[in-house]
Amino acid sequence: MNVLLINGSPHKNGCTFTALSEVAASLQAGGVQTTFFHLGAGPVAGCMACGKCRELGRCVLNDAPMTSCVELLAQADGVVIGSPVYYAGPAGSLCAFLDRLFYAAGSLLAGKPGAAVVNCRRGGASAAFDRLNKYFTINQMPVVSSRYWNSTHGLTPDEVRKDLEGMQTMRALGANMAWMLKSMAAAAIPAPADEPKIKTNFIS
Repeated sequence: MNVLLINGSPHKNGCTFTALSEVAASLQAGGVQTTFFHLGAGPVAGCMACGKCRELGRCVLNDAPMTSCVELLAQADGVVIGSPVYYAGPAGSLCAFLDRLFYAAGSLLAGKPGAAVVNCRRGGASAAFDRLNKYFTINQMPVVSSRYWNSTHGLTPDEVRKDLEGMQTMRALGANMAWMLKSMAAAAIPAPADEPKIKTNFIS
């Protein structure tokens, strides 16, 4: 079993990575392998609503971060998405990336357990956490919980490590993710049959 941890912070080894690393250590202690993907600090294009992914089976932009992440997702049994909190929301570059990822490669994510992790200096964590969870719930992904909302606090990695409750929350999240993956594997129950998608536009 393998869980992909997506670091949506521009800082590769910053606060978000510190929180995700605690989750990863707990997963590994539970016998689950982990892989990190760092989105990076470069510009990230948003979805153009061109619809080409339906025809091509991939995002038409075909940039290196998207290609690399999709390859890792294909091998992952679960995913944890981490982000810093900017103005009570996730990083804009991460949201632009996830909009494209979930629309073009949603089939690689459906049915896999997902969890969000956010880090803030002081406030806005719950709003950012809620925003990321919406990607999972729109894509038929079981959402893994912890013993509190999955957030840590601190302006530096050292400060994050001093957030003892936050670190405990990360460890519980990793343990719960490992438990869910093992439970799903042991049950070996096929996913529910999916109905053809119905779209209703809100018109007068």
